[in-house]
Amino acid sequence: MPQSPVPVFEAADGISAETSVVVILQTAETGFGPRAAALDAEMGGILLRACSDPAALADSGTCIDLIAPQAVSARRVIVLALGKAEAVSALSLARAGGLLAAHLEGKGECGATLVLDPIAGVDLPGAEILARIALGMRLRRYRFDMRNRRQGAGSDRTLRVQLIGAAGADLTPALVRINAIADGVEYARTLVNLPPNHLHPDSFHDHLEPLREAGIDVEILDPARLKELGMNAILAVGSGSVRPPRVAVLRYRGKSAPSQPMAFVGKGVCFDSGGLCIKRGEQMFDMKADMGGAAAVVGLLIALARQGSPVHAVGILGIAENMPSGTALKPRDIITTASGQTVEVFDTDAEGRLILADCLYYAASRFNPSVIVDLATLTYSVMRGLGSIFAGLFSTDDAIASQMIAAGENVGERFWQLPLDRAYDEGLQSPFADLRHHAKDMEDGDAPYAAAFLRHFTEDRPWVHLDIAGKELAEKDRPLGREGATAFGVQMLEEWVQSGRTAS
Repeated sequence: MPQSPVPVFEAADGISAETSVVVILQTAETGFGPRAAALDAEMGGILLRACSDPAALADSGTCIDLIAPQAVSARRVIVLALGKAEAVSALSLARAGGLLAAHLEGKGECGATLVLDPIAGVDLPGAEILARIALGMRLRRYRFDMRNRRQGAGSDRTLRVQLIGAAGADLTPALVRINAIADGVEYARTLVNLPPNHLHPDSFHDHLEPLREAGIDVEILDPARLKELGMNAILAVGSGSVRPPRVAVLRYRGKSAPSQPMAFVGKGVCFDSGGLCIKRGEQMFDMKADMGGAAAVVGLLIALARQGSPVHAVGILGIAENMPSGTALKPRDIITTASGQTVEVFDTDAEGRLILADCLYYAASRFNPSVIVDLATLTYSVMRGLGSIFAGLFSTDDAIASQMIAAGENVGERFWQLPLDRAYDEGLQSPFADLRHHAKDMEDGDAPYAAAFLRHFTEDRPWVHLDIAGKELAEKDRPLGREGATAFGVQMLEEWVQSGRTAS
């Protein structure tokens, strides 16, 4: 896979004589702890002078980079600002770690020792502080690159980081979790970053091998099986492509997990041309990423499995291409879905809700889940309504919605709850079928109508619909990732699952 080497983190008791880069983790206005003070003494007070300006450490992620004097074995000493102690959080630490990773890469450094002293006023244990900084470093270091001629391509060096300031017995489980999260996020990013001639319905199953390696069962429902199951909606969406659709069924059950699973459904449109209602060119350029929901489900299951989480989770991926051809889905077609409900089609570019209709019903009827969560890059209207800050969340269970919103705030994946009201059903009435699949007014707010449509296929299970359109790709580098795929949703759902398990 065109993915950068995975950074290595390990606990250490002290700064090794071979260490070339030392990073001091320091909050503003708190003074140096014993390890930092000792190093400052070795350096003749240079660290203290460099940090003497009250504003020097106020902005989390600022790197104060110093060339060490000859008396010190390390070549470079960096003070990583963590901001004010009362503002330190898991998210701020991860972002600081990401900025540190970018700084080290810019300096050509591939190794460092992070030094943490006890910090008064920070309500996180040392192991969690170090682990969250390590998570940010991993996520920022991830690189997807298929160039053969980029300088250094194929020879990216592994980042090796020693962590000082927490007992190994505490740090090890914290690192297991953050490495599992990073594994999931990075692989979800890779799936979205892959070009559509590499990832498509005929090849998608080949890219699920990391799931199998993590102990997750993978079952592929081929077109013949989809026809037997009456999944005519996803078959219709994929009917215009030479590559027929599939559904991937992923099952993970941790040790001592409950018998009733949680179900996660992902829209996996590997390329969305819009079908016969074809998109304009500029709308189509990024449509390889229209499988961001399916990628997030894959990433979530990897994250849960690789940390051995004692949960029971099922993933359902609706995999298709939406292409124009003589066999493509047409406006005013009427389809009998897997649920038995008939749907009158209008805009063939609103294909995601058709795929989800069959997959939601399949998840509900086959697995009897305690909750169903779907993720989809579904509507332009959610982007227009919420802009670049929030993704849309619709739910039949306000308690679950609140928990997910809180989990998203903790990890920097923000959601806003939007209305799921029966009044929207009026816009889905058809004189010829059980449902229209699109509101009559094409310019009306489409996101709540799409959610109202999907609710008809959930078999009254507790259900959350996450419309993540516009969040799947980033146009520039961020603290926690480079330009390209974001894997939006993986961290929020992992946090929600794990926090719910801890609370229960």
